[in-house]
Amino acid sequence: MNARILLLLCLPAAAQAQGFAGLGGAAEGFALPERGRALSFPADHGAHPAFRIEWWYVTANLETPDGTPYGLQWTLFRSALAPRDTRGWDSPQLWLGHAAVTSAETHHYTQRLARGGIGQAGVEPAPFEAWIDDWRMAGPDFDDLTLSASGPEFSYEVTLDAQGPLVRHGEAGFSVKSAEGQASHYYSQPFFTARGTLHLPEGPVEVSGSAWFDHEWSSQPLSDRQTGWDWFSLSFESGAKLMGFQLREAEAAGYSYASWIAPDGALTPYVEAFEAEPLETVDLDGIEVPVRWAVRLPQEGVAVEVEALNAGAWNALSPPYWEGPVTVSGSHVGEGYLEMTGYE
Repeated sequence: MNARILLLLCLPAAAQAQGFAGLGGAAEGFALPERGRALSFPADHGAHPAFRIEWWYVTANLETPDGTPYGLQWTLFRSALAPRDTRGWDSPQLWLGHAAVTSAETHHYTQRLARGGIGQAGVEPAPFEAWIDDWRMAGPDFDDLTLSASGPEFSYEVTLDAQGPLVRHGEAGFSVKSAEGQASHYYSQPFFTARGTLHLPEGPVEVSGSAWFDHEWSSQPLSDRQTGWDWFSLSFESGAKLMGFQLREAEAAGYSYASWIAPDGALTPYVEAFEAEPLETVDLDGIEVPVRWAVRLPQEGVAVEVEALNAGAWNALSPPYWEGPVTVSGSHVGEGYLEMTGYE
Protein backbone atom coordinates (compact mmCIF):
# COMPACT_ATOMS: atom_id res chain seq x y z
CA MET A 1 0.00 0.00 0.00
CA ASN A 2 0.81 1.12 0.68
CA ALA A 3 1.81 2.70 3.80
CA ARG A 4 4.97 0.82 3.46
CA ILE A 5 7.89 -0.37 5.56
CA LEU A 6 10.20 2.32 6.68
CA LEU A 7 13.47 2.47 7.98
CA LEU A 8 13.93 1.43 11.54
CA LEU A 9 17.62 2.02 10.98
CA CYS A 10 17.00 5.53 9.71
CA LEU A 11 14.21 6.88 11.92
CA PRO A 12 14.86 8.47 15.31
CA ALA A 13 14.25 6.15 18.24
CA ALA A 14 11.45 8.34 19.56
CA ALA A 15 9.54 7.98 16.32
CA GLN A 16 9.87 4.20 16.29
CA ALA A 17 7.51 3.88 19.25
CA GLN A 18 4.65 5.53 17.35
CA GLY A 19 2.96 3.39 14.73
CA PHE A 20 4.75 0.73 12.76
CA ALA A 21 8.42 1.62 12.14
CA GLY A 22 7.72 5.23 13.09
CA LEU A 23 5.07 5.79 10.43
CA GLY A 24 2.79 7.29 13.08
CA GLY A 25 5.52 9.65 14.27
CA ALA A 26 5.19 13.42 14.36
CA ALA A 27 5.55 15.23 11.04
CA GLU A 28 6.42 18.76 12.18
CA GLY A 29 8.15 20.72 9.45
CA PHE A 30 7.28 18.23 6.69
CA ALA A 31 4.70 18.61 3.96
CA LEU A 32 1.33 16.88 4.37
CA PRO A 33 -0.86 15.34 1.66
CA GLU A 34 -3.55 17.66 0.36
CA ARG A 35 -7.07 16.56 -0.55
CA GLY A 36 -7.82 17.84 -4.04
CA ARG A 37 -4.20 18.02 -5.18
CA ALA A 38 -4.10 16.60 -8.70
CA LEU A 39 -1.31 14.14 -9.38
CA SER A 40 0.81 15.23 -12.33
CA PHE A 41 2.93 12.93 -14.48
CA PRO A 42 5.73 12.40 -15.19
CA ALA A 43 6.71 14.76 -12.33
CA ASP A 44 4.98 12.70 -9.62
CA HIS A 45 6.86 9.56 -10.64
CA GLY A 46 9.86 11.28 -9.04
CA ALA A 47 10.82 11.95 -5.42
CA HIS A 48 9.03 14.33 -3.05
CA PRO A 49 11.76 15.32 -0.56
CA ALA A 50 9.52 17.73 1.37
CA PHE A 51 7.62 14.66 2.64
CA ARG A 52 9.10 12.42 5.32
CA ILE A 53 8.36 9.00 3.81
CA GLU A 54 8.13 7.62 0.26
CA TRP A 55 8.38 4.29 -1.59
CA TRP A 56 8.42 2.85 -5.10
CA TYR A 57 7.27 -0.78 -4.99
CA VAL A 58 7.06 -3.59 -7.53
CA THR A 59 5.66 -7.07 -6.93
CA ALA A 60 5.29 -9.64 -9.71
CA ASN A 61 3.55 -12.99 -10.17
CA LEU A 62 5.64 -14.99 -12.62
CA GLU A 63 5.88 -18.51 -13.96
CA THR A 64 8.22 -20.63 -16.05
CA PRO A 65 7.18 -22.12 -19.42
CA ASP A 66 6.16 -25.32 -17.58
CA GLY A 67 3.95 -23.36 -15.16
CA THR A 68 6.16 -23.27 -12.05
CA PRO A 69 5.18 -20.12 -10.09
CA TYR A 70 7.55 -17.49 -8.70
CA GLY A 71 7.14 -14.14 -6.99
CA LEU A 72 9.41 -11.11 -7.26
CA GLN A 73 9.76 -7.98 -5.11
CA TRP A 74 11.70 -4.76 -5.81
CA THR A 75 11.36 -1.82 -3.42
CA LEU A 76 13.05 1.54 -2.97
CA PHE A 77 12.28 3.51 0.21
CA ARG A 78 13.16 7.13 0.97
CA SER A 79 13.08 8.59 4.49
CA ALA A 80 13.91 12.22 5.31
CA LEU A 81 15.40 13.49 8.55
CA ALA A 82 14.55 17.04 7.42
CA PRO A 83 12.34 18.42 4.62
CA ARG A 84 15.07 19.44 2.20
CA ASP A 85 17.17 17.91 -0.55
CA THR A 86 20.80 18.95 -0.83
CA ARG A 87 23.90 17.59 -2.50
CA GLY A 88 26.75 16.11 -0.50
CA TRP A 89 27.06 14.21 2.73
CA ASP A 90 24.85 16.63 4.67
CA SER A 91 21.77 15.50 2.73
CA PRO A 92 18.98 14.47 5.15
CA GLN A 93 17.56 11.99 2.61
CA LEU A 94 18.12 8.31 3.47
CA TRP A 95 17.41 5.35 1.17
CA LEU A 96 16.71 1.64 1.61
CA GLY A 97 16.26 -1.07 -1.03
CA HIS A 98 14.59 -4.46 -0.56
CA ALA A 99 14.51 -7.26 -3.14
CA ALA A 100 13.26 -10.84 -3.02
CA VAL A 101 12.46 -13.90 -5.14
CA THR A 102 9.99 -16.47 -3.83
CA SER A 103 9.03 -19.95 -5.01
CA ALA A 104 6.90 -22.60 -3.32
CA GLU A 105 10.07 -24.02 -1.72
CA THR A 106 12.48 -21.07 -1.32
CA HIS A 107 12.48 -17.41 -0.31
CA HIS A 108 15.58 -15.33 -1.11
CA TYR A 109 15.76 -11.71 0.07
CA THR A 110 18.29 -8.93 0.60
CA GLN A 111 18.58 -5.20 1.27
CA ARG A 112 20.73 -2.14 0.47
CA LEU A 113 21.20 1.06 2.50
CA ALA A 114 22.30 4.39 1.04
CA ARG A 115 22.71 8.09 1.76
CA GLY A 116 21.16 10.78 -0.39
CA GLY A 117 23.10 13.64 -1.93
CA ILE A 118 26.03 11.59 -3.22
CA GLY A 119 24.45 9.78 -6.20
CA GLN A 120 24.27 6.39 -4.48
CA ALA A 121 20.46 6.29 -4.68
CA GLY A 122 17.67 8.42 -6.09
CA VAL A 123 14.75 8.77 -8.48
CA GLU A 124 14.44 10.87 -11.66
CA PRO A 125 10.97 11.25 -13.22
CA ALA A 126 11.73 11.66 -16.95
CA PRO A 127 13.23 9.61 -18.37
CA PHE A 128 12.31 7.50 -15.37
CA GLU A 129 15.10 6.02 -13.29
CA ALA A 130 15.04 4.74 -9.70
CA TRP A 131 18.23 3.23 -8.30
CA ILE A 132 20.21 2.21 -5.27
CA ASP A 133 23.78 1.10 -5.98
CA ASP A 134 23.52 -1.16 -9.05
CA TRP A 135 19.80 -1.94 -8.62
CA ARG A 136 17.71 -0.18 -11.27
CA MET A 137 14.15 0.44 -12.43
CA ALA A 138 14.45 2.57 -15.54
CA GLY A 139 13.12 3.27 -19.00
CA PRO A 140 12.47 5.95 -21.63
CA ASP A 141 9.01 6.46 -20.15
CA PHE A 142 6.91 4.85 -17.45
CA ASP A 143 5.18 2.43 -19.84
CA ASP A 144 8.40 0.60 -20.78
CA LEU A 145 10.78 -0.23 -17.93
CA THR A 146 13.57 -2.62 -17.04
CA LEU A 147 14.01 -3.89 -13.48
CA SER A 148 17.12 -5.39 -11.91
CA ALA A 149 18.45 -6.32 -8.48
CA SER A 150 20.98 -8.73 -6.98
CA GLY A 151 21.78 -10.36 -3.67
CA PRO A 152 24.08 -13.06 -2.29
CA GLU A 153 21.86 -15.90 -3.59
CA PHE A 154 19.97 -14.40 -6.52
CA SER A 155 19.64 -11.70 -9.13
CA TYR A 156 17.10 -10.83 -11.80
CA GLU A 157 16.54 -8.74 -14.91
CA VAL A 158 12.92 -8.19 -15.94
CA THR A 159 11.15 -5.97 -18.47
CA LEU A 160 7.84 -4.28 -17.58
CA ASP A 161 5.34 -3.17 -20.24
CA ALA A 162 2.19 -1.25 -19.25
CA GLN A 163 -1.05 -2.62 -20.72
CA GLY A 164 -3.44 -0.21 -18.98
CA PRO A 165 -3.64 3.17 -17.25
CA LEU A 166 -2.29 4.43 -13.96
CA VAL A 167 -4.76 4.09 -11.08
CA ARG A 168 -5.20 6.82 -8.42
CA HIS A 169 -6.40 5.37 -5.10
CA GLY A 170 -8.84 6.98 -2.71
CA GLU A 171 -9.94 10.44 -3.82
CA ALA A 172 -7.96 10.94 -7.05
CA GLY A 173 -4.77 9.80 -5.33
CA PHE A 174 -5.50 11.14 -1.82
CA SER A 175 -5.56 7.93 0.24
CA VAL A 176 -6.93 8.13 3.80
CA LYS A 177 -5.38 5.69 6.27
CA SER A 178 -7.23 6.27 9.55
CA ALA A 179 -10.43 7.58 11.08
CA GLU A 180 -8.38 10.52 12.35
CA GLY A 181 -7.56 11.49 8.78
CA GLN A 182 -3.93 10.45 8.29
CA ALA A 183 -3.35 10.11 4.56
CA SER A 184 -0.89 9.69 1.72
CA HIS A 185 -0.70 10.38 -1.98
CA TYR A 186 -0.93 6.95 -3.60
CA TYR A 187 -1.19 5.62 -7.14
CA SER A 188 -0.48 2.30 -8.87
CA GLN A 189 0.32 0.81 -12.24
CA PRO A 190 -1.35 -2.63 -11.84
CA PHE A 191 -1.31 -3.49 -15.56
CA PHE A 192 2.35 -4.32 -16.20
CA THR A 193 3.24 -7.48 -18.08
CA ALA A 194 6.62 -8.87 -17.04
CA ARG A 195 9.23 -11.04 -18.73
CA GLY A 196 12.82 -11.85 -17.85
CA THR A 197 15.34 -14.09 -16.09
CA LEU A 198 15.80 -15.07 -12.46
CA HIS A 199 19.34 -16.16 -11.57
CA LEU A 200 19.02 -18.62 -8.68
CA PRO A 201 21.38 -21.12 -7.00
CA GLU A 202 19.97 -23.87 -9.24
CA GLY A 203 20.64 -21.81 -12.39
CA PRO A 204 18.87 -19.28 -14.63
CA VAL A 205 15.08 -19.43 -14.84
CA GLU A 206 13.10 -17.78 -17.67
CA VAL A 207 9.80 -16.33 -16.42
CA SER A 208 6.85 -14.26 -17.57
CA GLY A 209 3.69 -12.94 -15.95
CA SER A 210 2.27 -9.75 -14.49
CA ALA A 211 3.56 -7.02 -12.16
CA TRP A 212 2.01 -4.38 -9.91
CA PHE A 213 3.74 -1.05 -9.14
CA ASP A 214 2.88 1.22 -6.19
CA HIS A 215 4.17 4.71 -5.44
CA GLU A 216 3.20 6.41 -2.20
CA TRP A 217 4.39 9.40 -0.21
CA SER A 218 3.39 11.02 3.06
CA SER A 219 4.77 12.39 6.30
CA GLN A 220 2.50 10.67 8.83
CA PRO A 221 0.50 7.92 7.08
CA LEU A 222 -0.52 6.11 10.29
CA SER A 223 -2.08 7.21 13.54
CA ASP A 224 -0.10 6.60 16.71
CA ARG A 225 -2.52 3.78 17.68
CA GLN A 226 -2.05 1.72 14.51
CA THR A 227 0.34 -1.20 14.85
CA GLY A 228 0.60 -2.60 11.32
CA TRP A 229 -1.32 -3.59 8.22
CA ASP A 230 -2.40 -6.43 5.94
CA TRP A 231 -2.24 -5.34 2.29
CA PHE A 232 -3.54 -7.35 -0.67
CA SER A 233 -3.06 -6.75 -4.40
CA LEU A 234 -5.15 -9.32 -6.28
CA SER A 235 -5.54 -9.87 -10.03
CA PHE A 236 -8.49 -11.96 -11.18
CA GLU A 237 -8.91 -14.07 -14.31
CA SER A 238 -11.77 -11.76 -15.33
CA GLY A 239 -9.25 -8.92 -15.78
CA ALA A 240 -10.53 -7.03 -12.70
CA LYS A 241 -8.17 -6.21 -9.84
CA LEU A 242 -8.53 -5.51 -6.13
CA MET A 243 -6.25 -3.56 -3.84
CA GLY A 244 -7.36 -3.77 -0.23
CA PHE A 245 -5.80 -3.09 3.14
CA GLN A 246 -6.70 -3.14 6.79
CA LEU A 247 -4.75 -1.14 9.36
CA ARG A 248 -4.75 -2.86 12.74
CA GLU A 249 -5.09 -1.28 16.19
CA ALA A 250 -4.24 -3.01 19.44
CA GLU A 251 -7.27 -1.84 21.42
CA ALA A 252 -9.91 -1.14 18.74
CA ALA A 253 -11.22 -2.13 15.36
CA GLY A 254 -8.92 -1.02 12.57
CA TYR A 255 -9.47 0.96 9.38
CA SER A 256 -9.96 -0.61 5.96
CA TYR A 257 -10.09 0.54 2.36
CA ALA A 258 -10.36 -1.14 -1.05
CA SER A 259 -9.94 -0.08 -4.67
CA TRP A 260 -11.96 -2.14 -7.12
CA ILE A 261 -10.24 -1.78 -10.52
CA ALA A 262 -12.18 -2.73 -13.65
CA PRO A 263 -10.32 -4.28 -16.61
CA ASP A 264 -10.24 -0.86 -18.31
CA GLY A 265 -8.69 0.77 -15.22
CA ALA A 266 -11.83 2.46 -13.89
CA LEU A 267 -11.62 2.61 -10.08
CA THR A 268 -14.38 2.33 -7.48
CA PRO A 269 -13.25 3.19 -3.92
CA TYR A 270 -14.72 1.47 -0.85
CA VAL A 271 -14.12 2.85 2.65
CA GLU A 272 -14.58 0.47 5.60
CA ALA A 273 -16.06 -2.26 3.35
CA PHE A 274 -13.02 -4.49 2.79
CA GLU A 275 -12.87 -7.53 5.09
CA ALA A 276 -9.90 -9.84 5.71
CA GLU A 277 -10.12 -12.64 8.27
CA PRO A 278 -7.13 -14.90 9.12
CA LEU A 279 -7.86 -18.61 8.63
CA GLU A 280 -4.44 -20.14 9.32
CA THR A 281 -1.19 -18.97 10.91
CA VAL A 282 2.39 -20.24 10.97
CA ASP A 283 5.22 -19.63 13.44
CA LEU A 284 8.04 -17.62 11.85
CA ASP A 285 10.95 -16.60 14.09
CA GLY A 286 8.63 -17.07 17.07
CA ILE A 287 5.94 -14.83 15.55
CA GLU A 288 2.48 -16.08 14.57
CA VAL A 289 1.77 -14.82 11.05
CA PRO A 290 -1.46 -15.44 9.04
CA VAL A 291 -0.80 -17.14 5.70
CA ARG A 292 -4.36 -18.06 4.65
CA TRP A 293 -7.15 -15.50 4.62
CA ALA A 294 -10.85 -15.11 3.88
CA VAL A 295 -11.16 -11.86 1.90
CA ARG A 296 -14.49 -10.22 1.16
CA LEU A 297 -15.73 -7.14 -0.66
CA PRO A 298 -19.50 -7.70 -0.66
CA GLN A 299 -20.32 -4.75 -2.93
CA GLU A 300 -18.43 -6.45 -5.79
CA GLY A 301 -19.44 -10.03 -4.91
CA VAL A 302 -15.93 -10.94 -3.75
CA ALA A 303 -15.70 -13.83 -1.28
CA VAL A 304 -12.34 -15.52 -1.80
CA GLU A 305 -9.68 -17.49 -0.01
CA VAL A 306 -6.18 -16.07 -0.33
CA GLU A 307 -3.32 -18.48 0.39
CA ALA A 308 0.44 -17.95 0.45
CA LEU A 309 2.48 -19.74 -2.20
CA ASN A 310 5.22 -20.06 0.42
CA ALA A 311 4.24 -19.62 4.07
CA GLY A 312 7.88 -18.86 4.94
CA ALA A 313 8.14 -15.62 2.91
CA TRP A 314 9.41 -13.71 5.92
CA ASN A 315 11.81 -10.82 5.21
CA ALA A 316 14.10 -10.71 8.24
CA LEU A 317 15.24 -7.22 7.30
CA SER A 318 14.98 -3.75 8.83
CA PRO A 319 12.23 -3.96 9.94
CA PRO A 320 11.04 -7.57 9.55
CA TYR A 321 7.78 -8.24 7.68
CA TRP A 322 6.03 -10.85 5.53
CA GLU A 323 5.80 -10.35 1.75
CA GLY A 324 5.01 -12.98 -0.84
CA PRO A 325 2.89 -14.24 -3.73
CA VAL A 326 -0.58 -15.66 -3.11
CA THR A 327 -3.20 -17.69 -4.94
CA VAL A 328 -6.90 -16.75 -5.00
CA SER A 329 -9.90 -19.11 -5.11
CA GLY A 330 -13.64 -18.85 -4.47
CA SER A 331 -15.98 -16.34 -6.07
CA HIS A 332 -13.01 -15.07 -8.11
CA VAL A 333 -9.90 -16.96 -9.24
CA GLY A 334 -6.49 -15.39 -9.64
CA GLU A 335 -3.19 -14.52 -8.00
CA GLY A 336 -1.54 -11.61 -6.29
CA TYR A 337 0.68 -10.42 -3.46
CA LEU A 338 0.25 -10.06 0.29
CA GLU A 339 2.21 -7.86 2.67
CA MET A 340 1.87 -8.03 6.46
CA THR A 341 3.62 -5.76 8.94
CA GLY A 342 3.63 -5.16 12.67
CA TYR A 343 3.34 -8.79 13.80
CA GLU A 344 5.43 -9.47 16.88
